[in-house]
This record gives sequence, structure tokens and C-alpha cells, in this order.
Amino acid sequence: MDLFDSVPEEKDAVKPLAIRMSPRTLEEYVGQDHLLGPGKLLRRLLESNRIVSVILYGPPGVGKTGFARLVARRTKGKFVALNAVTSGLADLRKVFDEATENKRLYQQATILFLDEIHHFNKSQQDALLPHLEQGSIILVGATTQNPFFALNSALLSRSRVCELKPLEEKNLSRIIDRALSDESLGLGKYKVNLTTEGRSHLLKSASGDARTLLNALEIGVLTTPPDEKGMVQFDLEVAQESIQKRIVQYDAKGDQHYDTISAFIKSIRGSDPDAALYWLAKMLYAGEDMRFIARRLVISASEDVGNADPQALLIAVSAQQALEFIGLPEGRITLAQATVYLATAPKSNASYMGLEKATEDVKNESTKQVPEPLKDAHYAGAKTLGHGENYKYAHNYTDHYVKQTYAPNLPRYYIPTHLGYEAKIKAWMEHLQSLDHTLSSETKNG
Repeated sequence: MDLFDSVPEEKDAVKPLAIRMSPRTLEEYVGQDHLLGPGKLLRRLLESNRIVSVILYGPPGVGKTGFARLVARRTKGKFVALNAVTSGLADLRKVFDEATENKRLYQQATILFLDEIHHFNKSQQDALLPHLEQGSIILVGATTQNPFFALNSALLSRSRVCELKPLEEKNLSRIIDRALSDESLGLGKYKVNLTTEGRSHLLKSASGDARTLLNALEIGVLTTPPDEKGMVQFDLEVAQESIQKRIVQYDAKGDQHYDTISAFIKSIRGSDPDAALYWLAKMLYAGEDMRFIARRLVISASEDVGNADPQALLIAVSAQQALEFIGLPEGRITLAQATVYLATAPKSNASYMGLEKATEDVKNESTKQVPEPLKDAHYAGAKTLGHGENYKYAHNYTDHYVKQTYAPNLPRYYIPTHLGYEAKIKAWMEHLQSLDHTLSSETKNG
């Protein structure tokens, strides 16, 4: 709650820099121009003081809480802030009771900011619905998880979902400049020489996260002894020490998980080994389940490469088995080899598409019966039923092929391409169609 209270600046000064630099006006808010630029939705809502229920969705440090603070400063209604991690139904009921009374007495809605709203379970989310319907509560929810996965559809239908993007380097650079120049709340009372290399490392390592950026900036300035002229030399070495390991935004069960593996497979399908290796590196760096990656490679080997290069499946399965045998970190090398092989292999989804077409026919067309010559004839009485009668044994014919009906009245499901090994398959199938189906010489001589 006190995160949003009107606090004197001298008290703000003891808070972390990332909180002190939270925007106090629309002009200080950086980034998210698609939502807060001139004429855009959230800006119009703030300027007109007509806040509607919104779900702010995006990675950490991109301005969700900053937007809530702007709402708290500008709204004429009552503003209440809760965190879904530490709050429960009892906290909600207290807010609801006060909001209902406020609406009855003053015809004024209560704006409820719910941070980490995805931590609320279904019943807690459902508890919000009647109060949103009555208009006693206006919800501003913040979440790092995709709301279409994490929140109830009923709650989403009563709110506007606004996706906030990672901040661009130009936005982060503005935040650095403001923090270094603000003498009351920022680091303006320090003399800081932020070198080009130091700034560049901070911008790249923050990965669009303003909180990470400001925390590193504050640590670097406060822990680096000034030189003889009283100047803090914030160079590349200080930046590296301050921010440590680069943060990669990645949620193992949410958007980043699905989006990154999607980009990985599509890069393989698109024959771009560099992009595929980049997404592989991101997943491994972020701690993605290596078995999950290996399974997707095996699927891609059949779905995307197919018979254009039959070796692809062998490579992918071998990589999966090698991974189980050697584990990480060395297992990442086998994943890389399989990734590059699949990405650079000729592509064909003819087998997969053939199966899809055949499956549609099985589902939608009348079921075809097995032709009599193909039926099992290895049991007593089969011949009496005519099963297996007139079956032509392919190995007895030229090139071990004979034309006969294996399923009646079928369209072509498998249409081989002209790429890779599949070109040989295509040529071979055309050759078989040209044969006169005579008995082979071996059979005649036998």
C-alpha cells in the first residue's frame, strides 16, 4: 500500500533508486508509446481521468507498477493497492465493503491495483466479478504471465488487456540520464563519469528491464570509490561487476517458453541455422528442459525435413539419446549439432501432409473395407472365405513391384517433392508406374 502513498521526498530518498525514479508525471514515463503515446488508449484514460479496468501484461521492469503510480497520483477516486502474493479473500472483502460504501455515499468508484494478479486462484478471481459488474471496483491488474493462460475468461471479458513491451535501449538511456541528473531523488548529487562502454553494457545487459538497469546503476555508483577529483568512474569493468549475469526473461510454463520454442522450430523449418542456434542458446541459458528441446528436434526431423533427408530423424534421435547419456553441459553440443543439421537439410512435409489428408478422409468419408486379396489368410477357414485369394506377391515381379489395389478409390496422399532424397523417391515411384508388372527373371528361372 505505502508504495503508492503520497510520501515526502526526503522519505523517498531512502528507497531503492528504481522506486525513487518511478515516473511522477506522464512526461517522465518512458516507453510503451503504443499505449501511452499521444492519442493512445492508456494516455487518454489518464488525461481524462476515466480509468477503466485494465490488465497490464509484460515482463518485469517495463512500467506496469509505474503506470499504477500514475493512476494513484491522478485519480479523483479512492486508490487501493494489493499484491496477490500476500493478499487473500479476506483482504478483498475488506476492499469490497469499503468500495460499496464509497459508491453508495459518494458515487465514487474505487480503483484496485492488483500486482501479480496471476497468483490469485479461480475463486479469488471470481470474487472480483460482481463488483466489476456493479462499477464499485475498477481493476488495474499487473502480471508477467500471459493473462489468456493465467486469468479467467470472465475476468478478461470485463477488462482491457494491454501488453507492455521490453524497453528499447533509447528508453533505458533516457532513464539513466534522468537518474544521474536528478539531485533530489536520483544520483545527481554524485559526480559520475559513465563511459560509453559502461553505458552500452548496462543497456544491453538489462534486456529491456528498467528495474535491473537502475539497480545496477545505483550499486555501481555507491560502491565505486571516487577518484582524486571526487569523480566516480563508471566504466565497463564497474558495469560488469554491477549487473553480473545478464538476465534473460524466460518463464518455463508461459509465453517465453512457448514463443521461444516456436521461434526455434520455425527457424529450423525456414533453414536459418543462425537464428535456430540463437533461440537454442537462449533456451539453454534460461534453463529450459533439455529433454523438451530434444523432443521437439525429433518431431521437426519428421515434420519439417521428412524424406527429403531421412538421415535427419536418425541424427535427432541420436542427439536425444546422447543427451540422456552425457547430460549437461556437454549435451548442449549434441543439441547444437542436431539443430544445425536439421536447419540446413532440404525440407519436405509431404509425409506429414499426406497423413493429415488421409486422416481427414478417415474421419469424414465412409470407411473403406480391406480388399479380399489383402486380408489375413493365415488361419483355418480363411480360404473358405476367400481371404488372400489372388494376392500378388510383389517380390515375384520385376523390381519387386506389382500394381494391385491396396485400398480402393484413393486420392494421392503422398506427393514427394523434388528436393533432396525425396527427388530420388519421386523418380523411383515414377519408374515403378512405368513397369509392365511382368514376373521377375529370378522367378521365371526358379
